[in-house]
Amino acid sequence: MSAKKILLLVGDFGEDYEIMVPFQALAMVGHSVHAVCPGKRPGDTVKTAIHDFEGDQTYSEKPGHRFTLNADFEQAAAGAYDALVIAGGRAPEYLRLNPAVLALVRDFAAADKPIAAICHGAQLLAAAGVIAGRRVSAYPACAPEVRLAGAEYADIAIDGAVTDGRLVTAPAWPAHPAWLAQFLAVLGTRIEP
Repeated sequence: MSAKKILLLVGDFGEDYEIMVPFQALAMVGHSVHAVCPGKRPGDTVKTAIHDFEGDQTYSEKPGHRFTLNADFEQAAAGAYDALVIAGGRAPEYLRLNPAVLALVRDFAAADKPIAAICHGAQLLAAAGVIAGRRVSAYPACAPEVRLAGAEYADIAIDGAVTDGRLVTAPAWPAHPAWLAQFLAVLGTRIEP
């Protein structure tokens, strides 16, 4: 397996597990993961939030960790990376208002590079206009945005994931085993005993 260089797009109040787990898991199997946030530099942190499913009408939110960035958004270019990961949580809601973020997402999509998005990460895909005609999963509250962007919303189990070409999406962090396994397959990562 050749190691890949992966860009992880995060922001304040992104979902803790959806930042930490992919960052650590992808690094664990040998990939280089650069975590970036607009307006922040390497060594800066983003505040994360823990979203949980406790029987309420929507997820609950609790303070998470401070996640340290290891790369500079201003230097990030799709041509320098093999793949893009978009974490969920509340961050995509405001990141989708940043033209530079949308341009970066469009660059990855135009180059047909693997993209993995989870939960509210679909808000960035929709705002960037890169999912028309695709089958996309997301947190159910994002279904209208997915559909308005011209994609088919995949209404799957909370622990499931969907691969459409080189795009891998999932509804929330309980899907990590399926989502990361499908993304690793798209990347060509082989883990052997």
